[in-house]
Amino acid sequence: MPTIALVDDDRNILTSVSIALEAEGYRIDTYTDGASALDGFKTNPPDLAILDIKMPRMDGMELLRRLRQKTDMPVIFLTSKDEEIDELFGLKMGADDFIKKPFSQRLLVERVKAVLRRAGAKDGAAPREVDSAKVLERGNLRMDPERHTCTWKGEPVTLTVTEFLILQALAQRPGVVKSRNALMDAAYDDQVYVDDRTIDSHIKRLRKKFKSVDESFEMIETLYGVGYRFKE
Repeated sequence: MPTIALVDDDRNILTSVSIALEAEGYRIDTYTDGASALDGFKTNPPDLAILDIKMPRMDGMELLRRLRQKTDMPVIFLTSKDEEIDELFGLKMGADDFIKKPFSQRLLVERVKAVLRRAGAKDGAAPREVDSAKVLERGNLRMDPERHTCTWKGEPVTLTVTEFLILQALAQRPGVVKSRNALMDAAYDDQVYVDDRTIDSHIKRLRKKFKSVDESFEMIETLYGVGYRFKE
């Protein structure tokens, strides 16, 4: 049974969302600010975290930044309609999805299920085809979908769920150009709407992570106006 952490300073949201998710069989941990959540995650790490952006003591963005230093845990942000800049910044930092307030409980539940499916969490759904896929090896790159592990020249590279799926889509067919739309289809469910800038942000993060392991990494090529490809 997956554990979901809810982090929001609005107790009404904590209560209503907890009820909706518990009805789907999830175990719920709640926190009213980012600082207490960060402490709680050390002893009780969740399978997915739902974070409000604006909170006292430590906001959602800072919490995500600290989480991404140590974990690729899936993260969904709750955001107000007028926080487009925050949304783009959050995607660059490695958020997996955004839900704008006010939102329906049904929408939130479906987004949670979608992100957990992408993360390979065991939520009672049928196993994804990718879960049974063999390890993908392309030169110095090694990706294991079942274990959600990625290495470059034997060094581990920690990727978010979305980053992993985008890289996997590129590496499966080296030399073949993938449009942004094709990468969106590979990384997101149909009900999740993202724009070109989202894919570009994920690609930038992928390059940065691999360059931190190998400064000479240049395997992801940009074809301006067309898309991206993994070098043959």
